[in-house]
Amino acid sequence: MSTGRFTIPSEENFAEQTKKLAELWGADAIRNSDGTHLDEAVLALGKKVYSAYFPTRAHNEWITLHMDETPQVYLLTDRILAETGIVTIPLMDGFYEEQLQPNRDADPHRYWEVVDRTTGEVVDTADWTYDPAADTVTVSGATPMHEYTASFLAYIIWDPVEMYNHLTNDWGDKEHEIPFDIYHEQTRDFVFDTFSRWLKDSPQTDVVRFTTFFYQFTLLFDARHREKVVDWFGCACTVSPKALDDFEARYGYRLRPEDFVDAGCYNSAWRVPRKAQRDWIDFLSDFVRANVKRLVDQTHAAGKEAMMFLGDQWIGTEPYKDGFGDLGLDAVVGSIGDGTTTRMIADIPGVKYTEGRFLPYFFPDTFYEGNDPSIEGLDNWRKARRAILRSPISRMGYGGYLSLAAKFPKFVDTVAHIADEFRDIHDRTGGKPAEGELNVAILNSWGRMRSWMAFTVAHALPNKQTYSYYGILEALSGMRVNVRFISFDDVLDHGVDPDIDVIINGGPVDTAFSGGDAWRDPRLLETIRAWVRGGGAFVGVGEPTAVPRFQGGRFFQLADVLGVDEERFQTLSVDKYFPEVTPEHFITADVHLADGVLDAWRAAGRTRDISGCGGGIGATVGGIDFGEPIANTYPVNEDVTLIRADDGQVQLAVNDYGKGRGVYVSGLPYSAANARLLERILFYASHHEDRYDAWSSTNPECEVAYFPDSHQYCVINNTDRPQSTTVRHADGTEAVYDLDGSGIAWHEV
Repeated sequence: MSTGRFTIPSEENFAEQTKKLAELWGADAIRNSDGTHLDEAVLALGKKVYSAYFPTRAHNEWITLHMDETPQVYLLTDRILAETGIVTIPLMDGFYEEQLQPNRDADPHRYWEVVDRTTGEVVDTADWTYDPAADTVTVSGATPMHEYTASFLAYIIWDPVEMYNHLTNDWGDKEHEIPFDIYHEQTRDFVFDTFSRWLKDSPQTDVVRFTTFFYQFTLLFDARHREKVVDWFGCACTVSPKALDDFEARYGYRLRPEDFVDAGCYNSAWRVPRKAQRDWIDFLSDFVRANVKRLVDQTHAAGKEAMMFLGDQWIGTEPYKDGFGDLGLDAVVGSIGDGTTTRMIADIPGVKYTEGRFLPYFFPDTFYEGNDPSIEGLDNWRKARRAILRSPISRMGYGGYLSLAAKFPKFVDTVAHIADEFRDIHDRTGGKPAEGELNVAILNSWGRMRSWMAFTVAHALPNKQTYSYYGILEALSGMRVNVRFISFDDVLDHGVDPDIDVIINGGPVDTAFSGGDAWRDPRLLETIRAWVRGGGAFVGVGEPTAVPRFQGGRFFQLADVLGVDEERFQTLSVDKYFPEVTPEHFITADVHLADGVLDAWRAAGRTRDISGCGGGIGATVGGIDFGEPIANTYPVNEDVTLIRADDGQVQLAVNDYGKGRGVYVSGLPYSAANARLLERILFYASHHEDRYDAWSSTNPECEVAYFPDSHQYCVINNTDRPQSTTVRHADGTEAVYDLDGSGIAWHEV
């Protein structure tokens, strides 16, 4: 058994069991979780001590005397139909009143807004009144049969994360923790003075685990305690009258409430970012980072390490935004949900080390009689492991109540196995990543600032409508390629970096990820076209390069590169003819088709030409899960190579474009088969088919990671079932491996 690189949670009155589990798991550090404390017997175990610290909550004795200095959020009411010239809008309908309370202190006519949603016009402040006793806004002179909303400031009076933990763990009558906003000078002084005293009173602490800093991501609940608005990137809960006034003084224009509520979208990460949103992020980041730096400096002056938890109140830190390394943080820790979230943590620059908090959390929603948490534990490890081989995190650990986990012996043994394997990977590789064979860039509106953060609602959770796009990131997270994120501005300002082999652009139309109106800029189109014609590779997924409104006779603005466009009911009178499908191709070499499928497809009349969109190819080949369908896609000419066009839609096509290639795929939810499909797409698109076999696995359920510096490679089984695979070496030789479920094998080269 090895030791180190492992952080174990503990709690009061659990020292003896903590000691046993720490020895079994090889833990060298110990931490407390939310709602727990480490007693003296636990501290005496001699482990490195992490102490969770909450800069802006857990001090109700202060904030109850300054309730006008809690964080605030702009809320949008329901749309209320005016049936006469007067309409009354209830503010709090649908919101959880134990979490949110209207700001009755600041002038509503200065900071609120009423909008006629039928016309989009702002209602003059003279035409509406606010009743603070009833928390209603009444509009006079309303237009009958128009809908009206009010956007209003509300105090956040229950910390959303503590509230979530409170409800999840049934903390009963435990006092609600009220958050506070350091934008207010008195509260800011209180935060730093309190932290200074805490440092003096906590000599046993080695690492201050800031959980996190000042502003919570958007997490609003409804009247039935259910999540109402969730956006892990959302900046909605960061406003205050003072901050809005200071923003106006700095930027020369005033933000509207609409700039935050965004017609009910609340500036979702899917929305194409607008100037006001970007300016607010910059303004907020400047303020947050300046004060984070103060906390970090205080921590270091006390001889302790400063660690940031990438979650909870992380808004304003933006770890991939330029300048993050200047904060001086020693480490970032975050929850590991899958390969994508592993890379989100592991790739963060400017810190000494990164740490992953693996799942499941030791909470009663998982650790209950009759459940087997080891199943989730191994599944979580398999997802993370393939990403760790590509971009190592330095440490691992778990969170929650150790006393719960201790009741499940099988899980305890599973964690021991995972911890040993994690350390073994580090020992063998020296913490260096496996070799990447290609350089792949994800192109979207956010670029590097949101690396590994695309297509995400919350932690490791995509929208049910867009899981196909999230699958791209999950596949790439453990693939033998080097991944970076670039923005449209990067391409416009600097062109395409010469070392990039493939660019991927994907997402639904008019989103931050496909790009929306960014593709109306002819300079962007010129740059990408020239790059592909010169030998580059462009892969589009879903509705790539699409513009919100039909332009120039095309919906996909780079349809000429991709070889595919989408009918938007504007050119239905123009016939579209599908070329013959090529179901057997380099890209689909690993797609399993049952015996007789291709014969049946051929017999169904695959070459039948049918004019009109949506009816080009009637027969189905199948064998690939493309996720959410993209309707009415068609080849722009008959020179395009169709690989799948089932049911009259193009799902997969390749197109030669000068010396380069374009590839279109309608969607790619994550699976081993689809990860293999995407891998083959990338090698084919970049004209590197000849490099594909080296360090590849014949079984898509298994992957190979090659480490040239240490002259070794490993083969991993990404399933819970035994698998067999043949590994192809760079010199053309092969080796066969039989792996147990979740197994890993190492080989010296």
